[in-house]
Amino acid sequence: MGHRLSRIYTRTGDQGGSDLGDGTRVTKDHPRLQAYGEVDELNSQIGLVNAHAPPEAFQKLLVRVQHDLFDLGAELVVPGYEALPADRIAALEERIDELNRELGPLQEFILPGGSLAGAQAHIARTVCRRAERAVYALGRDEEVSLPPLTYLNRLSDLLFVVARAINQHSGSGEVLWQRGSTGKTNGGST
Repeated sequence: MGHRLSRIYTRTGDQGGSDLGDGTRVTKDHPRLQAYGEVDELNSQIGLVNAHAPPEAFQKLLVRVQHDLFDLGAELVVPGYEALPADRIAALEERIDELNRELGPLQEFILPGGSLAGAQAHIARTVCRRAERAVYALGRDEEVSLPPLTYLNRLSDLLFVVARAINQHSGSGEVLWQRGSTGKTNGGST
């Protein structure tokens, strides 16, 4: 593969504009830039989950997700372009089901936290929800294909399950939400 970036800075955005992948010039606060900026932040947050060294199976899964997010970002940066295969959504659903079978049933809401990797997965989940909202907002004004929205919705579910599974593997347990209480844990410490 050739060099994709010969220069890191171009000076073309200094006045508040940016180019989309098709060459269209838009303002820096354009909803399309907002949407793929949120997806980029999500990708970085997932990289941070892996930097906390969860078990290798989770690392491989999350690297695959990062590749998917690059494809999703390509769809957002080039209007009308489709890059994220719909079968990636089914793959997320399969992993959610597999991981969820290994976890105990939820009897109550859990508080985000646990191990460093688990807590970071919870942060990634919230950033994923924000990215989903940004893509949805873009879709009100411009054409956005369904796979990116569906993928982000399933990904937030996956990240929730991944956070729980990482915490289970680390022995951190979960802090169950108790209205008006200091909380109790399910297998961890308070």
